[in-house]
Amino acid sequence: MPTDVENWKSEVYGNEIRDHLFEFAERGFDSIPDDERDAWFERFKWWGLYHQRNGQEGYFMMRIGTPNGVLEPGQLRVVGEIADEYARGPGTNPIFGDAYADFTTRQSIQLHWIELSDVPAIFEKLEANGLSTQQACGDSWRNIVGNPVAGKDGQEVIDAWPVIRELNETFKGDDDHSNLPRKWKVSVTGSADGSGQGDINDLAFEPAYKEVEDEDVVGFNVRVGGGLARNEPRFARDIDVWVPPERVPDVAGGLSALFRDNGDREDRYNARIKFLVDEWGPEEVCETLQAEYVDFELETAGRDVREEYTYNTGEGERNDLVGVHDQKDGTNFVGLNVLVGRMGAADVLDLADLADEYGSGEVRLSQRQNVIVTDVPDDALDEFLAEPLLEHYSPDPSPFMRGSVACTGTEFCSLSIVETKNRQVRFARWLKGNVELPEGVEEFHIHLSGCTASCAQPQIADVSLRGMKTRKDGEPVEALDVGLGGGLGDDPGFARWVTQRVPADEIPGAIASLIDSFAGEREEGESFRAFVARHDDEELDAFVDPEETDYEDPMMHNTKRTWYPYAEEDGLDDAPPVPADD
Repeated sequence: MPTDVENWKSEVYGNEIRDHLFEFAERGFDSIPDDERDAWFERFKWWGLYHQRNGQEGYFMMRIGTPNGVLEPGQLRVVGEIADEYARGPGTNPIFGDAYADFTTRQSIQLHWIELSDVPAIFEKLEANGLSTQQACGDSWRNIVGNPVAGKDGQEVIDAWPVIRELNETFKGDDDHSNLPRKWKVSVTGSADGSGQGDINDLAFEPAYKEVEDEDVVGFNVRVGGGLARNEPRFARDIDVWVPPERVPDVAGGLSALFRDNGDREDRYNARIKFLVDEWGPEEVCETLQAEYVDFELETAGRDVREEYTYNTGEGERNDLVGVHDQKDGTNFVGLNVLVGRMGAADVLDLADLADEYGSGEVRLSQRQNVIVTDVPDDALDEFLAEPLLEHYSPDPSPFMRGSVACTGTEFCSLSIVETKNRQVRFARWLKGNVELPEGVEEFHIHLSGCTASCAQPQIADVSLRGMKTRKDGEPVEALDVGLGGGLGDDPGFARWVTQRVPADEIPGAIASLIDSFAGEREEGESFRAFVARHDDEELDAFVDPEETDYEDPMMHNTKRTWYPYAEEDGLDDAPPVPADD
C-alpha cells in the first residue's frame, strides 16, 4: 500500500502546489484545515518550506536553492535584505540574534521565522533576481552540489559549472521528474580535489579521462547510491559508466527516471536509491539504464583522478576551500570560515558590499557551510583581508573553528534530539582556548548532528557527534554519541561510533583527552584518521574519556518539550500565538 505521503502527492504535487500555497498565504495560516496540515506541510516542502517545530505554529523555514553554491552579483544582497525584513520571529538566539541566514552542507541557504503571508512577496523578490526555492526540499531533484569554484578553480580538470547549470534548468520544474519516491541528491565535480563529495550523493558525476577515437577526452564517471541518512550510510557505487559532458543530462535523467519507476513507494524509510542499489547491485542498475532509459550505447568507466582527492580527507592540502587560492584567470578566490554556517543579516549585507568592492560581486557557498568571495585581484587582496568583517569570518581560522559543522537542531527542527548550533559554537570556542593539536595537524573536523538524519554529515568527520539523551546525577540531560575517524578521499570511510551517550557538558573534556592521547601515541606524521584506523573500538573508547571541565552548557537540561530552547519561558503553553495574517 502506498504511504500517506504518496497518497497526498497523488492528489496535489509539483508545480501546482504554488497556487494553493499562495491561496493559503492570502487567507492566513489558520485557513489550512487542522486535519489537512500534515498533507499541506509535506507538499509545501516542494517549494522550499518546512513548517517549524511544535510551539512555533505558523512559522516556516525557507530554503533557497543555489546550484553549486553560486550566488551571482547582487544575489547575496537580496538574501540579506530578505533575512533582515522577513526572518525575524518571537524568539531571539543568544549568540546569533534575531535575523540571520544559514548556509547548509548542500550549498543552499535557509531562513527561519518566515510567515506564510509573506511568502508571495519573498518569492517575487527572489525570482526577480534569479533565485528560487523550487524543489529545494521535497521528493524531487534537490540543489545540485559540486566544487563551488567550478569554472574559476586553477586546479580543476573540467569545468562542471555549465553541466550543473544545464541539469538545474532541465530538471527543476520538470513534471516527469517532480514526484520521485524520495529526495534525489546529485553531485557534479570537475575538480581533482573531490570537493563535490560525490561519494555521499544519490548520483555522482566525477572527472575522468576516456580514450575516444585515439584522443584522451575529459568527461565524468558515474556513481550511484550514496547517502548518510539514518543509520544506513552508503558510499556511492561505481556503475562502470563514463559520459562526455553533453551526455550528462541524458544519463542523469535516465537514472532519475529509473529511481522514479523502481524506488519503494510503500516504505519511505526504504525509498532511497541506495537501497535499490543494495538490492540490484551496480551491474543491474547499469544494465537497466542501458536497456530502458537511454537510447545510445553507454561507454565503460574511464580513468578517474580519485587518488588526487584531498577534500575532507584529514591530511594534505585543500581539505576545504578556506583561505586564499589562485583562480585560473590570475585573480583569487578567498574562502571565509562561517562558524556552523550561520551569518547575521547585517553581516550578509556587509559581505555583499565587500564582494562588490573587492571582487566581481559574486559569492559562492561550500559544503562545509562556508562562503567564498571570488575574482579578487592581487592588488586588492591585502586590503580585503584587512577588512574588519574578516575578523569574524576569517580566511585563517583556528582548526576548531574551521572544522565545525552543525545542523539546525532543536531550535527549529522537530526531528532533532538536542540543541546544536549554539552548542557547537561554544565547543569550538572552548577547544580553541584550551586545546592544542599536535604539530603539523592544521585541520580537525567536528560535526554535530541533532539526530540520525545526519544533516551535519557527521559520519565523514574526524569527530562525529550525534544527539541523544541520558541521565546525569539522576536528572535527564542532553547527550551525544561520539564517532571517530570518518572522511572522504580516494579511500573514504565512515566514522566508527565508539562511545555512547556522553553528557553534553563533558564533550569538550572528552575531545581534549582524545587529542592528548593522539598527541602522545601518534606515529611520526600520522593523520588523526590514520591514528583512529590502527586502534580498535575499545581502545578508542578509552581515549574518549569524558570529564568535567570549566566548560558550561546552558542547554544540556533542555530535555523537555519547549517552544524555543533559548526562551526564559519556554514551555509549550508559553508559545507565541500564530502570526496574524497581515
